[in-house]
Amino acid sequence: MIDVRRATDRYEGGDRAAGITTRHAFSFGQFYDPDNIRFGPLLACNEERLAPGAGFDEHPHSQTEIVTWVVEGELTHKGSTTGETTVVRPGDLQRLGAGSGARHVERNDSAEPLRFVQMWLAPLTSGGEPSYELVRGIGNGTPYEVTAAGAVLRVLRPGAGERIPVPAAERVYLHVVRGDLRLDGKELGPGDSARITGEPELEIVAGSPGELLLWELP
Repeated sequence: MIDVRRATDRYEGGDRAAGITTRHAFSFGQFYDPDNIRFGPLLACNEERLAPGAGFDEHPHSQTEIVTWVVEGELTHKGSTTGETTVVRPGDLQRLGAGSGARHVERNDSAEPLRFVQMWLAPLTSGGEPSYELVRGIGNGTPYEVTAAGAVLRVLRPGAGERIPVPAAERVYLHVVRGDLRLDGKELGPGDSARITGEPELEIVAGSPGELLLWELP
């Protein structure tokens, strides 16, 4: 089964007056759809845009693995609980494991617009201590394991015409960051996504150089 969701289907959130624009792929906050709450452990896939100086002041999370991929600009992250202050740039992968409770700040402290994709996953077991990890310059197709959620993320940067087999996982979630591709005869572009279940022999055909986020989910 392949369930394609278009960029135009996303729920629009954020706070434009504060320089924050958010596009939600799943039910989030005031946008509640009982048929679109999660896909396996994946609870959120948010496209975020922050104007210079904009951001999210200190706020809490719990029982969530939060993975962030910066597309353009620089994200300043301050972990009030885990203690780090980092600047996340394109090519870097950040993970905050909230455990039983964590607080952090996310801001655009640069003079340029910031765009990033943030994905939330439910852990397999509750509780535990918060944790933080930043991977600088993750390689094309290098698997990144979010062990707490039993999930694996690959960042793919295909060239035009390249064919990529879809992993034969129980569930696969595909998010198009940039470029265009074809999946089982369906054309996908930036902001589009596909929720794939029980399709072990699919392949992605890149129509142009692009960037894709591909989750293998239990």
